[in-house]
Amino acid sequence: MNPTVTTIGLGYIGLPTSALIAANQQAVWGVDINPQVVETLNQGKIHIVEPDLEEILATAVKEGYFKASTTPQVANTYLIVVPTPFKGNHEPDISYVEAATKAVLPLLKKDDLYIIESTSPVGTTEKMMKLIYTERPELAGQLHIAYCPERVLPGNVMHELVHNDRVIGGVNEASTQKAIAFYKQFVKGELHATNARTAEMCKLTENSSRDVQIAFANELSLICDKADINVWELINLANKHPRVNILQPGCGVGGHCIAVDPYFITSEFPMESQIIGKAREINNYKSFWCAEQIKKAKHEFQLKHGRKPAIALMGLAFKPNIDDLRESPAKYIVQKVLQDAQDEAYYIVEPNIETHQVFKITDYQEAVEKADIVAFLVGHREFSMVKLDQDKIILDFCGVKNK
Repeated sequence: MNPTVTTIGLGYIGLPTSALIAANQQAVWGVDINPQVVETLNQGKIHIVEPDLEEILATAVKEGYFKASTTPQVANTYLIVVPTPFKGNHEPDISYVEAATKAVLPLLKKDDLYIIESTSPVGTTEKMMKLIYTERPELAGQLHIAYCPERVLPGNVMHELVHNDRVIGGVNEASTQKAIAFYKQFVKGELHATNARTAEMCKLTENSSRDVQIAFANELSLICDKADINVWELINLANKHPRVNILQPGCGVGGHCIAVDPYFITSEFPMESQIIGKAREINNYKSFWCAEQIKKAKHEFQLKHGRKPAIALMGLAFKPNIDDLRESPAKYIVQKVLQDAQDEAYYIVEPNIETHQVFKITDYQEAVEKADIVAFLVGHREFSMVKLDQDKIILDFCGVKNK
């Protein structure tokens, strides 16, 4: 295969993006450090849950438009779609982006397009440009370098990759235009031109904005609990105001975006990001508070009935109806509750996964049937259909029974 695109990173974004490009009959060479992932993909199967993805990938593999490998190959466009984890005290770690860039360094040639899609601190694209031109000085000014963040919803990725608007920022105007021409081939949403720094900040701003809005809802839920007010009813009534749109509270904030991206701002601009930093604290605290509420209910049950309760912990994913457990507040709550476990029976439920390496997964109907205390941590659609006996203690942290 002579690929036109080489993608580094075949996770929740890199794989769907690669599959979409390949579906548009461009040869894509996908790179992942995990040999098992590579083997799975080359069979036309997928290692993540995402509607429509397997079908699209299987066709691309069969028709020869997609191949996975652990090493990159020469192309005209290089997409960097690797994780950006933390080090130390929530400081962004761009070493994966750096490693991916170093992997393609020897392959770069004049007029190539190099795009970072990984969520990155402001200035990362310029840093990588400096790295490339330091190592390959003969290419200085000869490449097109840009940043284009993804903004898709797990569970609807294949649709949103095509139809969502994209923000595209190059290190110069020529880079921006070349990147726009590339995305135009498979994106129907509007493509908005800017510079690399603004594009980097735009991604962080979008998710920080959501985090702040969720923190407001979570703070309200804590206040309402003390004031003996149903927070779901309250928000529903407040939202009848034409200019008010309060989000729904939950058991915290998870996922690889909203729970993470604000730290990219607070670590770099600590004095200026007061509200953003406080919102992170509130959303983290909400998860701790939920765990404490479950422990409290457990102790009260024991005092009242003279025996230890059976407890159903409903949900592990970071949001409803997906299998993604990354940065999940529900998973944190389950861990926190189990740390305090004695001889109680715990039923851990996650309908979107079959097995887990740490937790024994129980069918949701069986768990509800056997439990004395049912704690809803994630609003999966299955849970809203569950019939609950009057004598069960219900802790509904995500409004399952208020929808």
